[in-house]
Amino acid sequence: MCNLYRLDVPANQIADAFGIDAGRDPWAGDYVAPGKYAPVVVRADGQKVMVPRVWGVPPPPNGDRPVTNVRNLDSPFWIGTLRHTMFRCLIPVTSFQEWGGERGRRTQHWFSVPSEPVFAIAGIWRDSEVASFAMLTTDPNPLVEAVHPKAMPVILHSYDHDAWLRADWKEARQLVASYPSQLM
Repeated sequence: MCNLYRLDVPANQIADAFGIDAGRDPWAGDYVAPGKYAPVVVRADGQKVMVPRVWGVPPPPNGDRPVTNVRNLDSPFWIGTLRHTMFRCLIPVTSFQEWGGERGRRTQHWFSVPSEPVFAIAGIWRDSEVASFAMLTTDPNPLVEAVHPKAMPVILHSYDHDAWLRADWKEARQLVASYPSQLM
């Protein structure tokens, strides 16, 4: 489960990578952990915009911690959000981290997409108590599986960004797949 990523570029470079206006976003580049604000790309008034949100949506009724990773796409808790394009977002990332190894001797492993210095992870957002977001995860590709066999973030190809933000859920769900190892 990914609970740490980096976004080591300032807002204007994120905006350039996604073809949007940075507006007044003060992001200067840093790591992102649950509970921390980070920029995400959403659709508003028919165009893509960058907005700050907290990583971790409020938990389901019986939950006790904010949810940072969404895996069960058929859960009644998530399906309404996923079916409405207005609640999908792109999470700009320069690298993400997974822990590997046995307990007591775990080490951090960082993954990136060399051909895309800033890439996007598929996400959803909510505005309940706080403007927040969570990332989608899927089965790991062989590269990530060697470190973390349970899951990896859903990395989107740049040509799929608009589909994730605009497509009907039946089509957008097809984008929830492991990113090719050879591209990482």
